[in-house]
Amino acid sequence: MNASVRISVSSLRAHKRRFAGTFLAVLLGVAFLAGTLVMGDTLRASFDTMFGNATSGTDAVVRSAGTITTPGESQGVRQPVDTGLVSAVEKAPGVAAAEPDIQGAGQLVGANGKPIGGQGPPTLAGNWIDDPKLNSYQLAEGRAPSKSGEVVVNRGAAEKGDLRIGDTTTLRTPDPVKVTIVGLATFGGEDGMAQVTYTGMTRSDAEKYLTAKPGEAASILVRAGPGTGQQELVDALTPVLPKGVEAITGQELAEENTDMISGQFLSLFTTFLLVFSGVALLVATFSIHNTFAIVVAQRTRENALLRALGASRRQVTASTLVEASVVAVVASAAGLAGGIGIAAGLQALFPAIGFPFPEGDLVISGLSMILPLAVGILVCLGSALLPAVRAGRTAPLAALRETAVDHSGASRTRAVVGTGLAALAVAVTLTGVIVSPSLWLAGSGAILALAAFVVLGPVASTTAVRVLGSPLDKLRGVTGGLARRNALRSPKRTAATASALMIGVAVVSLFTVFGASLKATMDQTVSRSFAGDVAVSTPSFGAGGSGLSPRLAPAIAERPEIDTAVGLGRGVAEVDGEGRALTVTDPVALERTFDLGNVQGSMRDLGDDGIAITGSEADKLGLKTGDTAQLAFTDGKKQTFTVRAVYGRSELAGDYVITRDAWAPHRTQDSDTLVAVTFKGGVSAADGKAAVEKVATAYGNPEVQTRDEYAQSSAGGIDMMLTLVYALLALAVLIALLGIANTLTLAVHERTRELGLLRAVGQTRAQLRAMVRWESVLVAAFGTVGGLALGGFLGWVLVKASDGASDSAFAFAMPPFQLTVVALVGVAAGALAGLRPARRAARLDVLRAIATE
Repeated sequence: MNASVRISVSSLRAHKRRFAGTFLAVLLGVAFLAGTLVMGDTLRASFDTMFGNATSGTDAVVRSAGTITTPGESQGVRQPVDTGLVSAVEKAPGVAAAEPDIQGAGQLVGANGKPIGGQGPPTLAGNWIDDPKLNSYQLAEGRAPSKSGEVVVNRGAAEKGDLRIGDTTTLRTPDPVKVTIVGLATFGGEDGMAQVTYTGMTRSDAEKYLTAKPGEAASILVRAGPGTGQQELVDALTPVLPKGVEAITGQELAEENTDMISGQFLSLFTTFLLVFSGVALLVATFSIHNTFAIVVAQRTRENALLRALGASRRQVTASTLVEASVVAVVASAAGLAGGIGIAAGLQALFPAIGFPFPEGDLVISGLSMILPLAVGILVCLGSALLPAVRAGRTAPLAALRETAVDHSGASRTRAVVGTGLAALAVAVTLTGVIVSPSLWLAGSGAILALAAFVVLGPVASTTAVRVLGSPLDKLRGVTGGLARRNALRSPKRTAATASALMIGVAVVSLFTVFGASLKATMDQTVSRSFAGDVAVSTPSFGAGGSGLSPRLAPAIAERPEIDTAVGLGRGVAEVDGEGRALTVTDPVALERTFDLGNVQGSMRDLGDDGIAITGSEADKLGLKTGDTAQLAFTDGKKQTFTVRAVYGRSELAGDYVITRDAWAPHRTQDSDTLVAVTFKGGVSAADGKAAVEKVATAYGNPEVQTRDEYAQSSAGGIDMMLTLVYALLALAVLIALLGIANTLTLAVHERTRELGLLRAVGQTRAQLRAMVRWESVLVAAFGTVGGLALGGFLGWVLVKASDGASDSAFAFAMPPFQLTVVALVGVAAGALAGLRPARRAARLDVLRAIATE
């Protein structure tokens, strides 16, 4: 074994360049995986610190015990608590102070007239708490609000909106409120709580604008006296609280908030990054395997001589694996350092594009270092295992051969196995898409399809390269013909080299198709359901934004140019024990502005005790018009509603509709998510839109859009997601290009004598460079075409599976322009990858090349 190690080390020293591509592939894959894990640990620790700071002075929280959580929401809606409880709480043993905590949505408008924040992180407003220990914000400049209209804002929000102490601006609650900034606050010494914006008001203003009625608060914050522990305080508070109200420790509240973030958003985010790490490592596997396969083929005579001199198969195999181990360990260790740099870059990048990440020092755990190191070593060794075994099987007589070039082709067994896998993939996929809609079955079929593409690669490469390369004979003459024949020499090598790029292009194409389909779905939904002329909305996603004032729609409807203006509000209630979102609106105006499909019963007769539901929900609950359903609201009250209408389409209108009169007794902070407007006959689009904009200006200046503009803006988050996806997939494509460049570099070394003979018989340096470049382009074109086909198929599978698993109808779209760009980038990248090997080939000394064995 010592001899094997010495041989391996000597070989590595002599042929360092051969493993440069492998080294970089392992380094990049490990770096991305390590960066993802470090980023996840850092975010968890940062959120722990942030929520810990938010409750550091709060020893107990008194709040409503029950929540109603609707599907797709991570945090439920709680009933407010009576602020009259404060006096009872203050009298409990061990209580030093108690303050009501009134919270709601409140979005500041900046000096430029545009809203601050709203792109993900919450935009909060509440009562300014005078007790500095119970208030998670600390007054940094100015003073606390003392009269109506005065506010304190966090310093980060003020800087973003170019606001200063003494400035007057608008606070959307969602009703526009004129406020004057009298103070700036910090959170834990920072300018704010991550990207969250905060506005502190007087208690009377908070009750007026953020609650349904005075005397309500989200919770009551309690501080313990000296010598009283948090749990001891909770135990003392519990007996004085009424039924349906609970007390929890401040630490429990911080843990709840952290678990909510970690269990929902953070887990999804880190899983998202880990998927791309997996793609990068999968691409790296092909590049690494190809490198070792070529190196072993080039060393056939060398390994045969070792066998002839007495080396055993095990020693030759071990020698190759030792080389792989050295490359794996060194590259993986370098990847760990790169991963820390990637994590630091991500930490700086994501807040800049609006992701709600708190600041904090990088957290590097043992697992975040050990796991990527182990994965990098295993991937490298696993990729080198088959070539190493092949090296050990080299016969001693192979030392007598003139050349040691890999001429392996595609076997009949491979064709049969690949065809069988492809048939199975199609069967499983179609079952999961059409017969029995299932994302799991569709996903399994997609994985089988990927395996089939990889297995069939060498079989397809011969035909594909001939077809793709046929124009080269006419365009580039002999040079093009030689490039095509070089790519055809080893179908397995060509396929393995192209497979790395194929996977990268396939994933890019998959997300491109899925993103285009989501946009088409949104456009289809708006076109089919929304019969209005313009939509008024506040662009936001996540918890951000404050919504629209419920008074906006009636104000717009009063204009002479307007026929109908209907606002869509949102409520929550339990229906048959399950949390459901309610659409709060004028049902008559809703029916005039939205296409609800076939309506059984009447939307005009809902009143304050009627409800309209979709046919799909009616079928689930076994309801029809005239039946009754009991709704339980967050205020603890239950009310029986009569089903007075069953309509066909939900989409923009939602599954449950009640009137504003029915919602009024149970509402909290009231807001609309959308106002749909229809013009009177003869009113031009420009005049109608101008009339709506004039009214909207007085209500915080929300955006007024045509139907097409509304559909495009609703899908705006998709473009941001695709940009992020493309940026992350650039790593996988880079690794694939390194693989192509490395393969060509090794091929040039392998063909040194052949290239020298071509130069000797008259081939110019320019022709030689072109030959190598065009070979690279052909390999890249094969990978790109295969990736586009696979990605398009997988995109169709994902769209159809989502359509079957969801109540909404998904539209499938293949964006020709974007896919053409992907194809051109793939081919251009192949040309780029061939530049260095081509330049190296052209520099070969003719006489030395001919003399090479």
